[in-house]
Amino acid sequence: MRTAVFPGSFDPFTIGHLDLVQRGLELFDRIVIGIGRNSQKNELFPLSFREQALRELFRDEERVTVEVFDGLTVDFARLHDARFLLRGVRSVQDFAYEQSMADANRLLDGIETVVLYARSEHACISSSLVRELYGYKKDVSGLVPYPLP
Repeated sequence: MRTAVFPGSFDPFTIGHLDLVQRGLELFDRIVIGIGRNSQKNELFPLSFREQALRELFRDEERVTVEVFDGLTVDFARLHDARFLLRGVRSVQDFAYEQSMADANRLLDGIETVVLYARSEHACISSSLVRELYGYKKDVSGLVPYPLP
């Protein structure tokens, strides 16, 4: 069984993230969405909200599971017998970052990173953008696949 872990803070999970999972299901038998705890980031939405929203979003997709994790992504992947990480890139800057992370993860654990390029219509959408617009009380409903509180 080909299992991939799709890690991130997903604060919030965007339509770009959803597109990556849907496209990833064409490549993998199972995807584990790992919501990483990151004490370095200022989170807007509580972890419990993000976890519940994603579980509800994928409730009818038996090949997708959602879990919260601490620590290294490669350790989380090993717990799930995942040989792949699923990542997305929107820009050259994203690519450079993901390449260095992929190299480090391969060195640490031999895990392969599969990178999917964002569709052009999603390339400008980031969780940071959504948080900023949301903070200014702008309508972000077209940027996220579930209602925000």
